[in-house]
Amino acid sequence: MTPDQRIGQLFELGLAGDRLGPAEINLIQTDHIGSIWFVERSWAGVNGIRAVASAVQAQVSSATTANVRFFVAANQEGGLIQAMQGPGFSVIPSAVVQGSWAPTLLQSRAAVWATELRAAGINFNYAPVMDVVPPGTDAQNQPIGALQREYGHDPATVGSHGVAFLAGMRQSGIAVTLKHFPGLGRVTGNTDFTTATDTTTTVSDPYLQSFRQGIAAGTDFVMVALARYTRIDPDHLAAFSPIVMTQMLRGSMGFSGVIVSDDLGDTVAVASMPPASRAIEFLTAGGDMIISKTSAPADAMVKAVRLRAAQDPAFRQRVDDAALRILRAKQRFGLLPC
Repeated sequence: MTPDQRIGQLFELGLAGDRLGPAEINLIQTDHIGSIWFVERSWAGVNGIRAVASAVQAQVSSATTANVRFFVAANQEGGLIQAMQGPGFSVIPSAVVQGSWAPTLLQSRAAVWATELRAAGINFNYAPVMDVVPPGTDAQNQPIGALQREYGHDPATVGSHGVAFLAGMRQSGIAVTLKHFPGLGRVTGNTDFTTATDTTTTVSDPYLQSFRQGIAAGTDFVMVALARYTRIDPDHLAAFSPIVMTQMLRGSMGFSGVIVSDDLGDTVAVASMPPASRAIEFLTAGGDMIISKTSAPADAMVKAVRLRAAQDPAFRQRVDDAALRILRAKQRFGLLPC
């Protein structure tokens, strides 16, 4: 791969209106974007989504991605967060309901939901949610509890059911990402609308156990939160924190897979930062794959990473390390040409 193709592998670009338009095609061709995601809630059904996913994979070539196929992702948690709907897709209950099932039942049903995603050309699910919301605080926890996105109110329940969901998805060939490390279950504020803050969680917090279980079960991806954890790293959002990503995830938890950002394109939590800074700080702190909902910030981030890599050998090595982790994950899911 050329240096620009390696850099392109670090990015997962949103499809505006869940369509492959001229802007997305241009970025695949010029920025060598390596992965794509559906950003909207769609009722197009399996056939409609598969047509778009197939058009995305048709962009693969030696010139664009060195013949490496795309991760094509969606948010398919269940309940209010089920992006893919319509003919061919089950109606998936909320995680709160899923958490009331036996883990074996959840695993078998997740395998069915994964089969539906595969039929639609999707190979990557932004789930399961491993965040733990303390008992009795659902209504106050805007990003998770108020939306019934948690499997339970203790780390053991969340961990066992998150692992069951992971296992079912993997059983049917779908990559998953645990989210949102180190947890959004105790934050105030919602990262989609403001800066969320957690004043409770520590580097050795018992609520991290659900993530430990998911990592032990072999997840390929962990998504890092766009929240501030004052008792871990008060100076950085988690997605820009070497303590969170390098010390905790890589060191304490022994995670060797891909560390993926939450949306660094349009999220209000990062709006005050130039896109270039978002990309450089995420990668420098230890992150690997950058999600951007929209094209303009993605293009700016790609160009910033190229410039920095051309000037800084240490940063260029960091880029290569991140690209290699992503390519290893793609190899596991049959997306490499070799």
